[in-house]
Amino acid sequence: MSETLLRVRDLKVHFPVRIGGVFAGRYQMLKAVDGVSFDLKAGETLGIVGESGCGKSTLGRAVLRLLPTTAGHVVWLGADMTELDGAALKARRENMQIVFQDPLASLDPRMTAGNIIAEPLHNYHPELGKAEIAARVSEMMTQVGLQPSMLNRYPHEFSGGQCQRIGIARAMILKPKLIVCDEPVSALDVSIRAQVVNLLMDLQKAFGLSMLFISHDLAVVRHISHRVLVLYLGRMMELSGRESLYRAPRHPYTQALISAVPIPDPDKERAKPKVLLSGDLPSPLTPPSGCVFRTRCRKATEICARVAPAAELIDADHTVWCHHWREESP
Repeated sequence: MSETLLRVRDLKVHFPVRIGGVFAGRYQMLKAVDGVSFDLKAGETLGIVGESGCGKSTLGRAVLRLLPTTAGHVVWLGADMTELDGAALKARRENMQIVFQDPLASLDPRMTAGNIIAEPLHNYHPELGKAEIAARVSEMMTQVGLQPSMLNRYPHEFSGGQCQRIGIARAMILKPKLIVCDEPVSALDVSIRAQVVNLLMDLQKAFGLSMLFISHDLAVVRHISHRVLVLYLGRMMELSGRESLYRAPRHPYTQALISAVPIPDPDKERAKPKVLLSGDLPSPLTPPSGCVFRTRCRKATEICARVAPAAELIDADHTVWCHHWREESP
């Protein structure tokens, strides 16, 4: 059995938001992440899905301590990241890196590709000489599909896909154990997305990486993930192995998300049952009582408004948060 590298327990990230003006206003808590728990094993990819505004990116950044946490624990390699600071936190982060959504905006336009990729080595291994750093940068550029001869070019001289490869090379240069991929292909052309996703999977095999893969594209998540976590307004709706989730989703929200994934065969696409969501995502400042999904749920009843659903274990690798998951889908 693979070693568990990351344990997240009841993680909460709440932000104070001023309501009612600068002088006479009051603060209200925006619960971006509200009680999320999961484990991540060595070499595993956990896909994190949900609509925009559901807390996916906030969760990923909170795991890395790029955002302060309100409550809960993030235990990485046996150390609670929420209790670390300064040098101790920096030391733990060497094995945790991130790939951002916008490939160009995440790169310093004043730095060359070679300097961007080498920057983590300067921060964590100042003892390395120029020749050693140059050799590692050239090797990593080759591994992500870039020519080492490009190392003196600036970000604006690359395409979007190439810029994302530079971002991946920067994240991989320290050979971390965990990479958080925050919508890494959403800003890329469709033809480039598959190449970048396959590159991440190849790097995972080569280095034994664990990944948190954040995306709203369930087709991509199905391709790359081993397990999938479904979020809605910062709360967990369903957590399951990939095949179980896509074959038999139990939460109405998951069913609607999977129903929206197009099938390449036009006949099958027309014949498949459609599960549509009604209404818009509620404001996270004033989430619905009880089950936060109830205002858009076709199965909602009176208990959904009163009581937040507890975790229901369907099997060893499938958990759902829903009062009515046992009911057959219409």
